[in-house]
Amino acid sequence: MSDSGGVATRVAVRKTYKLFIGGKFPRSESGRTYQVQDSNVALASRKDLRDAVVAARAAVKGWSGATAYNRGQILYRVAEMLEGRREQFVALGEPADEVDAAIDRWVWYAGWSDKLPQVFGGANPVAGPYFNLSTPEPTGVVGVVAPAEPSLLGLVSVVAPVIVGGNTAVVLASPTRPLAAVTLAEVLATSDLPGGVVNILTGAVAETAPWLAGHLDVDALDLTGVADPEVATELEQAAAGNLKRVLRPAAGPVDWLADPGTRRMTTFLETKTVWHPKGS
Repeated sequence: MSDSGGVATRVAVRKTYKLFIGGKFPRSESGRTYQVQDSNVALASRKDLRDAVVAARAAVKGWSGATAYNRGQILYRVAEMLEGRREQFVALGEPADEVDAAIDRWVWYAGWSDKLPQVFGGANPVAGPYFNLSTPEPTGVVGVVAPAEPSLLGLVSVVAPVIVGGNTAVVLASPTRPLAAVTLAEVLATSDLPGGVVNILTGAVAETAPWLAGHLDVDALDLTGVADPEVATELEQAAAGNLKRVLRPAAGPVDWLADPGTRRMTTFLETKTVWHPKGS
């Protein structure tokens, strides 16, 4: 193709932002997309959600069985890869300070991976010739409704604490600013993170969240991104079908740049206690 002066020109490849399921980037099985942020973005369906849960469940054994050191290495690798694409996220409209905070947050959670058992586990005093040991273990598959804003830092702040302890995640990304989520998926796909550990769905949260909350193979639910308290209550009620652990949205505004603390990690960990007889 040439312009009027005979100089060769080309048409840029227009990108369609796809889902992230099982380490791959499929289009929605429905074939639907929607226009947002001047881009075509996949509009996830109930079938896509079910596929994501299947992928997350299949990844639980390998990810939870990995050493804490290895999980920390991978989370740190995510930070490295995100650092390398920093300007790309800024070009998508993410504030530079929030991109930097998202990078630092991956590093922060990576450091927690091998410290969770030390801080939240331990030996319990008992009246008898036994050792009584408690240790944190992952809950399993966690459904996450990510906050609409900030689209990158908020997403990282709810996903990293879920997976650092050995859980896998099915995430409903910001419907109004999804490009950061899909671009983060591209980072995850090149960061040694096993396929299925994080699955990201874009589109109408109102359409998929009820099915995520009610899915019987999802073990826990993070409703941070649900703005309407009545909707959060409805989703919590749907989650009661298999006694999911539920983290409700904060009552007021969240300072995503503040110290995240440990609550998000511990909410999705269970405590396993083992008794063992002492030697004579």
